[in-house]
Amino acid sequence: MNFTQYDLGYVQAGSVVEVTLQGNQTNVRLMDSSNFSAYRSGRQHRFIGGRAQRSPVRLEVPHTGTWHVAVDMQGLAGSVRSGIRVIPAAALRPLPAINEASLRSIPSLVRDAEQDLAPTPEAPDGRTFDVFISHASEDKYEVVRPLATALASAGLSVWYDEFELRIGDSLRRKIDRGLASSRFGVVVLSNTFFGRGWPEYELDGLVTRAVSGDQILLPIWHNVTKKEVIGYSPSLADRLARSTATHTVEEIAAEIIDVIRNPVPAQ
Repeated sequence: MNFTQYDLGYVQAGSVVEVTLQGNQTNVRLMDSSNFSAYRSGRQHRFIGGRAQRSPVRLEVPHTGTWHVAVDMQGLAGSVRSGIRVIPAAALRPLPAINEASLRSIPSLVRDAEQDLAPTPEAPDGRTFDVFISHASEDKYEVVRPLATALASAGLSVWYDEFELRIGDSLRRKIDRGLASSRFGVVVLSNTFFGRGWPEYELDGLVTRAVSGDQILLPIWHNVTKKEVIGYSPSLADRLARSTATHTVEEIAAEIIDVIRNPVPAQ
């Protein structure tokens, strides 16, 4: 039997194993060492999980020990790609409060398309964008693509790499153009974002658009704690933000759509 194996090693009780999937339905099994040995030998075994129809799959480890995950297509057709991470039990404790005030409480979030956007002589069509989304590629499937699609479906013009980049484009030039001509900046902060070259280049561009300390971007925290955000950027940790732990992507998109369509006049 063909299967993808993940040896998780020693895992504390209460930790959560998160499996991300792309492709068809599949079977996801979380097993301790003895049951994994039986599974691999084709013998009867016990497991946590089962058939997965949505991604990600999150399975809680019931007791401390050595654990394995197997992803297989037994009884199913097609193929699937998978990835995995273990969220330690300590990281699942309630997160410190973040600033989740109304987006309308920060008038500077949305720039005036006629007055505040930098000229873009390299753009012959004179396009401006309602939203620029900065992110790490690992967060596309779960957060960024659904967010960009929801915003575009509502009629907003969205600078998102899958919408804007074509083979042969200058990545730096296209990013610079998008940064300069976008009314609203969104940055998806995650552990895969921290320390990455192009996402940090985009974030630097968004931050330098600020004038006199005004906030002109909305951080979205994805599977990160306030301590981790502070370790990356103390100034970002105190800004108004949204978290995927407390808001769905659809709820975040609805707020962005509302504040762009009905901006609050600056005082």
